[in-house]
Amino acid sequence: MPAVAERWEPRDKRKFFTYLLVELVIMAGTVMLAYYFEYTDTFNVHVQGFFCYDNAYAKPYLGPEESSAIPPALLYALVAGVPTLVIMISETVLFLIQYSSKELDSQEKTMLTGDCCYLNPLVRRTFRFLGVYTFGLFTVDIFVNAGQVVTGNLSPHFLTVCKPNFTALGCQHALRYISHQEACTGNQEDILRARKTFPSKEAALSVYAALYLASYITCTVKAKGTRLAKPVLSLGLMCLAFLTGLNRVAEYRNHWSDVIAGFVIGVAIATFLVVCVVHNFKGKLLLSEDPPQDNMPNAPMMNMSRVESPLEKYIASQIWAGADRGYMAVEPHYQESHHLR
Repeated sequence: MPAVAERWEPRDKRKFFTYLLVELVIMAGTVMLAYYFEYTDTFNVHVQGFFCYDNAYAKPYLGPEESSAIPPALLYALVAGVPTLVIMISETVLFLIQYSSKELDSQEKTMLTGDCCYLNPLVRRTFRFLGVYTFGLFTVDIFVNAGQVVTGNLSPHFLTVCKPNFTALGCQHALRYISHQEACTGNQEDILRARKTFPSKEAALSVYAALYLASYITCTVKAKGTRLAKPVLSLGLMCLAFLTGLNRVAEYRNHWSDVIAGFVIGVAIATFLVVCVVHNFKGKLLLSEDPPQDNMPNAPMMNMSRVESPLEKYIASQIWAGADRGYMAVEPHYQESHHLR
């Protein structure tokens, strides 16, 4: 007989929709905060000064971000598209494998979400993993933008785009510190972008996407013959993220400290989400035949395996030995009475 979805009580429905509303509000707030950081001037960037003729900020300017070997459009497309495709394809394949390997009449293919609709387990798992991943992307963006706005660290090519008039600034020697914003005469957009380098957004996003996807592949794919393929693919993704950070340093767009800080942020957020939120992708099976033991409080105790202590084993052996002696003492009397009859 096919499994029947249990109807929720009104209190359970209210609790479900309350949790859903809270999660939607949190997600919307995260997206809006990332938008204000990225596309508005709500948060002013800290103006950090510099020393005259500082070689650390006098590297050549190789053009706008679009001329980079890894342009932002390509990076954002890969970070958003590749994990989405991999998770959707993997979940679909896993669902189809389990769907075709079990009896259709003995499985429950949907789960109940209130009285309004039924949600396929494939859709439920896919939305969960992709929703957490998307939330992490916006969280990384917020952390990075907050760090850039608060610190205002200068890029290696800052003096090249700033174009300060050292003579008018009185830079007779290199130890003079310039702290006012009017010292720059170059393009204001390039100057503003050169003040937002710590931490590196490209490094943070790339390592976050690589680590989240590598963790998903390692924890979810259990097919035979993938013992070597999974670590190779995971390390390949991490290598691409590392090369992204190297490219930022090689093109004088970020310092080493910017890239390392971006890596730390991406790794920390990805690790937290994988371990604490999606629990290493150990969600419920797509088609679960047996209910978990935790949800069966009335199940017989004989079905639950437990580890016996040495004392319990000794007491049990003594009980069985006493029972055997009693049986041996009773058996001759039973046989004698049987013969008399």
